[in-house]
Amino acid sequence: MKWMLNLKTQSKMFLGFGLMLTLIGVIIYFAISTFGAISNSQKVMHEYIFEDVVNMLQVEAGMNKNRALILEMMETKNMVKVNGIKKVIDATTTETSDHIEESLKMHELSNDTEAVRLLKNLIKVRNEYIDTRDLQIKLIQEGKIDEAKSYSLGVQVERNELMKKLAKENQNNANKHFDKLIKSDEDRIVSVDYLFLFLGVLALILSVAITFLMNKMITFPLKEISDVADKIAKGDLTVQFSSLQRRDEVGMLSDSFKLMHENLLGFTKETIEAVNVLSTSASEILASTSQVASGVSESSTAITETTTTVEQVKQTSQVSAQKAKEVTDMASNASGISESGKKSVEETIVFISRIKDQMELIADTIVRLSEQSQSIGEIAATVNDLAEQSNLLAVNASIEAAKAGEQGKGFAVVAQEVKSLAEQSKQASGQVRIILNDVQKTISSAVMATEQGNRAVDSGVIQSKETGESIRLVLDAIMETANSATQILVSTQQQIIGMDQVAQAMENIKEASLQNLAGTKQAETAARSLHEMGIKLKKLVEQYKV
Repeated sequence: MKWMLNLKTQSKMFLGFGLMLTLIGVIIYFAISTFGAISNSQKVMHEYIFEDVVNMLQVEAGMNKNRALILEMMETKNMVKVNGIKKVIDATTTETSDHIEESLKMHELSNDTEAVRLLKNLIKVRNEYIDTRDLQIKLIQEGKIDEAKSYSLGVQVERNELMKKLAKENQNNANKHFDKLIKSDEDRIVSVDYLFLFLGVLALILSVAITFLMNKMITFPLKEISDVADKIAKGDLTVQFSSLQRRDEVGMLSDSFKLMHENLLGFTKETIEAVNVLSTSASEILASTSQVASGVSESSTAITETTTTVEQVKQTSQVSAQKAKEVTDMASNASGISESGKKSVEETIVFISRIKDQMELIADTIVRLSEQSQSIGEIAATVNDLAEQSNLLAVNASIEAAKAGEQGKGFAVVAQEVKSLAEQSKQASGQVRIILNDVQKTISSAVMATEQGNRAVDSGVIQSKETGESIRLVLDAIMETANSATQILVSTQQQIIGMDQVAQAMENIKEASLQNLAGTKQAETAARSLHEMGIKLKKLVEQYKV
């Protein structure tokens, strides 16, 4: 049976219907042969038997007519009328001879020896009868009526009776031949009835067997593929599907479907891994950005406190001589705070650089995810093409089944099943494409968010560098303040001038710190959006079981 499974579906159909057509051809052959034989028999009955019977009846009628004409001639005194009757007798004799010769030729062709024998005897007796009749006519023309009558009442009566007997025997022989042909036709019809009954039962058994085999080889595997496709359409990619190990269209569809299932499963796993990486990276970016924002906020608070301190130092510059030690200590504190601010800025730059690296990694991951989604779309398109071809095959099969008539009803069911499976495969690929469109839209949004995050990160790097530079300037100013504090005892006026410079520098630092804080907030917002997109994409791919 494996060789039959490996046949193309078209070959299976041709084989099944070929057997049916062969059986039908045998039935038609026997029917034509039987009807031909019956037709020949009828032709024989019509052309030979019926014509032979008609010829014999016409021969008998001709003989009776000539006998009556002879009697009329003997009763007629008018010689003109006698000559006219003679012409009629001659014409009737010629016509009767033609009928006899026609019957003789037919029986010679049909090899009916008995009929040929009877007809030859009839011709012999008739020739004797004609010779005597001609003699009678001559005697009548000579006026020897009594002598002519003696022939009519003597030997001619015996010959006429003998001719009638021979004609009757020939008719009986034709009737026997007719009955024999009728009996032969009846026997042939009975034999053909039994033959047709046997072939009909054989055709029914063969039809049931072919229908069962077609269902087993085509419908059942297609039903299995349909069930698997239905589970895949519902998101269950863990379903097990084994190849049919066949080389026909169903086997090719099974292999292609298995390959599609494996590729879809692999792509889905990679997509889930990529989404998990994206979600994790987004979470890390969000945490890092939050830490950077917290550090920037702390730096801003420290700078504000420093500015307040500088203002207090400025207000107390009048008593700087008494507070020199306090100013020196405050300058040292300011230097420590500036160092802390510088370190925070450097850490901010490091965190932002990590964010940038993470954003680039996310961008690469999203691009790979987009490529994999396109690959899935191509596979779904392939499945859709297969469904279209199966549908076209089902339509062609339905047309062939309709042409086959009653014998094609079983195959029409198979064609309908193929068409139904093609529609289900087409719907499943459509659902996969809809899901892929949603995934690609989400990926596009993630790419835009990533680009915005990169721009925000670049801006944060620039602003952090500017903040670092400002803090360096603040540190330099604080060092100058410390130096000035040691000289407070020499010149209070110089301290006041120095404090004015420190106050102005602190204002600049405060503005830069506020700008840095705003940029960090933007980066945090972008990271949060990216994190939300990662969560949404993760929920989307979790619909599939792998």
